[in-house]
Amino acid sequence: MSQRGFDMIFKNCCVNGVLTDIISENGKIKKICRTDEAGVDLKGAKVFPGLIDVHTHGCVGFDTMDGDKLDKMSEFLAKNGVTSFLPTTMTVDMEKIKNVVNADLPRTKGAQILGFHLEGPYISKNRKGAQNEKFVKNPDSEEFGALKNVKMVTLAPELPGSLDFIEKCGAVVSIGHTDANYGETLLAIERGAKCLTHTFNAMPGLHHRAPGPIGAAVDENIYVQVICDGLHLHKSVVKMLYRTFTSERMVLISDSMRATGLKDGEYEFGGQQVTVSDSVARLGDGSIAGSASTLLQCVKKAIEFGIPEKEAFAMASKTPAELMGLNKGRLEEGYDCDLIAVDEDYNVLTTVINGVVL
Repeated sequence: MSQRGFDMIFKNCCVNGVLTDIISENGKIKKICRTDEAGVDLKGAKVFPGLIDVHTHGCVGFDTMDGDKLDKMSEFLAKNGVTSFLPTTMTVDMEKIKNVVNADLPRTKGAQILGFHLEGPYISKNRKGAQNEKFVKNPDSEEFGALKNVKMVTLAPELPGSLDFIEKCGAVVSIGHTDANYGETLLAIERGAKCLTHTFNAMPGLHHRAPGPIGAAVDENIYVQVICDGLHLHKSVVKMLYRTFTSERMVLISDSMRATGLKDGEYEFGGQQVTVSDSVARLGDGSIAGSASTLLQCVKKAIEFGIPEKEAFAMASKTPAELMGLNKGRLEEGYDCDLIAVDEDYNVLTTVINGVVL
């Protein structure tokens, strides 16, 4: 875990086009202003809040369900601009999930582990995607209550018991892997669901007479997770979501799996065989199985699609922080000093977590 209590000054930071310095105290941003004091010179590089990935299964050969490799994932993510994340589980045997999420969170030299995102098993068999149907089940509040460290849960609100579960679970509820219609989704939102999981993927589409979960999300202006890797969604759909929900409600996610950062080949994902070819991960039936992209690559793709730079980075920092209720995601006084310095092509030069350079 990055140490707190360091007083650091980051010199020559380009923040919103202005050259300034960032002063950190006890892991938080104390001031953003010019100072004559010495510090770490970022040499005019663009500086953004550290990225927050609320939906990532794995990277560089490791997966959340491995249970003991979160530190390795954390280090890779930090090198690629992510300063905090929610390791995301798969639909597998509940005892295995319990063993993973109830273990002590490891001390890490990389991105901060915020807790877990439980993606399944409370999902629709009709919209299981790359999840294992064998372990799909209805929501169970008592079972969920025995799990620790779960900060977000994806579920299908049409399942029996979902509405009561949403009210009681105590985690951020995201609607996904669902066959819910418009009305069922509205009821879930009324009970407290705050988000859609990988919007458009593993849910009914937006039909002009059957608006489904996406139409309900528009009406209620909830958050929407978006995999902006250029594969899961067409550019025009990404732009439509951005114009509809804006950077205030659109959350970029990676949905990355263990092949991220590695070459094409055969990999395991949620107990199933996955083939990665041209950086596209698929099951044997051709279904897309997560992504092989980092969150920073998704930010770059959003910029390539025409979303303004500041807004694209906000959707991967400020907006997920607000969704999760975190004191992160902003370069402002009082917020956690998590930041990244990037070059003109948005490649990471420096990562800072809690005011400490990694």
